Amino acid sequence: MTEDQAAVKKDIDDLVSRARNALEQFRGLGQERVDEIVRSAALAGLERHMELARMAVEETGRGVYEDKILKNLYAVEYVYNSIRDRKTAGVVYEDPETGYREIAEPAGVIAALIPLTNPTSTTLFKGLIALKTRNPVVFSFHPGARRSSTAAAEALLEGAVAAGAPPECLLWIEDPTVEAARTLMRHPGVNLILATGGTAMVRAAYSAGIPALGVGPGNVPCYIHRTAHLERAVTDLILSKTFDHGMICASEQALIVDRAVSNRVRELMEAAGCRFLNAGETRLLEQLATAGRTCSLNPQIVGKSPVDIARMAGFEVPEDTKILVAVQEGVGPDHPLSREKLSPVLAFYVVGDTGAAIERAAEVVRYEGLGHTAVIHAADREVIESFSQRVPAGRIILNSPASQGALGDLYNVLTPSLTLGCGYIGHNSTTDNVSAVHLVDIKRVAPRRAETQWFRVPPEIYFEPGSLSLLSQMPGLGRVFLVTDEVLAELGYVDRVRRHLESRTEPVRLKVFSGVEPNPSLETVRRGTRRLGEFNPDTIIALGGGSVIDAAKAMWLFHEYPEVRFEHLKLKFTDIRKRTYRLPARPRKTRLVAVPTTSGSGSEVTAFAVITDRDRDIKYPLADYALTPDVAIVDVDLAMGQPPALTADAGMDVLGHALEAYVSVRASDFTDPPAIKAIEAVFRYLPRAYRNPGDREAREKMHTAATLAGMAFTNAFLGVNHSLAHKLGNEFNLPHGRAVAVLMPHVIEYNAEVPAKYASYPNYGYYRAAERYQEIARHLGLPASTAAEGSAGLAETVRRLIAELDLPPTIAACGVPRDRFEARLALLAEKAYEDQTTVTNPRQPLISELIALYRRAY
Repeated sequence: MTEDQAAVKKDIDDLVSRARNALEQFRGLGQERVDEIVRSAALAGLERHMELARMAVEETGRGVYEDKILKNLYAVEYVYNSIRDRKTAGVVYEDPETGYREIAEPAGVIAALIPLTNPTSTTLFKGLIALKTRNPVVFSFHPGARRSSTAAAEALLEGAVAAGAPPECLLWIEDPTVEAARTLMRHPGVNLILATGGTAMVRAAYSAGIPALGVGPGNVPCYIHRTAHLERAVTDLILSKTFDHGMICASEQALIVDRAVSNRVRELMEAAGCRFLNAGETRLLEQLATAGRTCSLNPQIVGKSPVDIARMAGFEVPEDTKILVAVQEGVGPDHPLSREKLSPVLAFYVVGDTGAAIERAAEVVRYEGLGHTAVIHAADREVIESFSQRVPAGRIILNSPASQGALGDLYNVLTPSLTLGCGYIGHNSTTDNVSAVHLVDIKRVAPRRAETQWFRVPPEIYFEPGSLSLLSQMPGLGRVFLVTDEVLAELGYVDRVRRHLESRTEPVRLKVFSGVEPNPSLETVRRGTRRLGEFNPDTIIALGGGSVIDAAKAMWLFHEYPEVRFEHLKLKFTDIRKRTYRLPARPRKTRLVAVPTTSGSGSEVTAFAVITDRDRDIKYPLADYALTPDVAIVDVDLAMGQPPALTADAGMDVLGHALEAYVSVRASDFTDPPAIKAIEAVFRYLPRAYRNPGDREAREKMHTAATLAGMAFTNAFLGVNHSLAHKLGNEFNLPHGRAVAVLMPHVIEYNAEVPAKYASYPNYGYYRAAERYQEIARHLGLPASTAAEGSAGLAETVRRLIAELDLPPTIAACGVPRDRFEARLALLAEKAYEDQTTVTNPRQPLISELIALYRRAY
């Protein structure tokens, strides 16, 4: 480090240290005091706005005095007005319903680079938005505008301090140099860089390793379409391009005109004082333009008058010339006048059609102006839309002067600003007009909230013996598609339905599909869906056990929504209301009446269906409330013929549904009563129904228990008992209820342990699976003085029930060979983890834990 560099570093260290002290003082100020500080500073700047404008012109020798007056006024009036009522200190937003709050904090110490082109207005602008957000600033002025920029900063500081601002909230480098600016931008005490200046300086800001808001070059194309209001378009163009001798970075740099109106546009421009250059003059101006090969012309002509620029190039123009216009044929390095010029020099292009015009505008922006601004004058909305979509600019100004339009608030609703972002495409961090909103950190205070839960079941549930007779009275039955299986058809169940339908006063046309197999396949569902489409019923009746009802649900779904893809519907979700794949929202053509003949699945009231993909040999639990039947008829007369083995398997499925719903993370006061009622019924009546198939009371209680458990788990969902059972049963061809049974006591013991990982759900305040098992044990009259005792007693009671039902107690006892089991174990566990029912288990499982559970059960 040289001696000069060390001196610069010392100065910058001192400035940043003082600024950080001011930051701590700023943090203690509330919104009311901040607003008074900004008001006082704006008034101080307003009081000196003409003096500052004169100083800027005299010091830099650039621009137009009257226009600099307007720019200063814009900074202290339009910018101030836009930020005046914005909350920037403390709580800036609060939602009383959720308790969510947003608290604004200052970004920190800001390094603000001020350009030669707008020295006083940019200082006023950046100073005001920094004061509004309680951010101290260290300014780095352009050496060629140090005196006027310092005067602007002093005016703001005087007003701010008079209203209670920290005395050193606005600081500046006394001897601005490139080395000092770079040292400031890289200082670890600086939190944000506001960079306005040349491309090299802006790039240095973005590479300093500190967050930066910068402005890239603005090579602004202006397209005048043949439908434009030509007089207004030309007026806007001249107003913008001549403002402060073109030093606004958003001023028009290239004019693109439809050939059909190009002569008229040229006439209007020439009549207003624009000078179209001849070929020789254009070449002279291009030679001048090559100086430095930077983002603009030769720096010596930036902000100079057309007369002075012409003389520098070597030719003369009239004293009243407003703009030098050079006809161009191309864009790029070989066409120096196609770049940003920051002076009253304009490239002129004539194009044959709209497509060529838009492509030329995009070409201009891509060459040197990505993300900045583009202008179109047109009345054709389609042309405007196409231009807006295709030109890569962050601001599309419509039928307005570019300079005044891009700055905001004068001609449109853009935020008033003197720092115009160019977005990611322009290597900036925003396309916004930068303002106070960009200079605060928003602290978000988010209280825990319980999710809204639900309880959804079929709108109509009919029960009691003989309730199947409702089919003889149910309104709206004209064309009925009956889904069942061959066994029930042979046993006369279909005839019972037919008799009730034939007893109706109005004739009913009935179509029977009896091809549903146990564990229904996707192929069967698709075959049934085709039959549905051919028959076009008003009502589907699902008559059978869980397999039949599940198949009918899937057929119904694909009939109503033929565009639905099974591979998407089977995908996992964590919240059924927020799933990625959703069904179309439209009225349905048919209704589904579910009539269970077994007492197990509860499918007659649930939003679930289990369908097997034979090609992949995987059972997929589908879930969507569109699968919930419209009507459930729970008639025990249809379940009286269940054999003991089926009774046992189905009954254990009921118990699994109820137990898992009760301990689910989504269990609620609405799902607990049907779940606990079903649990009590299983332990009391399932052994009786198993031992004596003719025990009508036991049968009826179990039939009701299956529906109650379904009502519980369709809303609270299930857990790993079912996800493990789904994969185990499918792999080794075990009855579903039996697979549930052999795993059940092990799952209870597993869930009752202290978990390695907790499940995530806002309504589930703490891990309480063991407590929930204790509650169940108490309902059953088991010893449950502690959660551990209750859980252990429940698991043991389940084991005794399994033995009482003559069910195999282990996977091995189900006839699964150890070698096949071990060979498939890892894959089974992974598939079980992927299963939809795993999501709501009270303990979030690890795959290794699922492997261990399988081994315990083996």
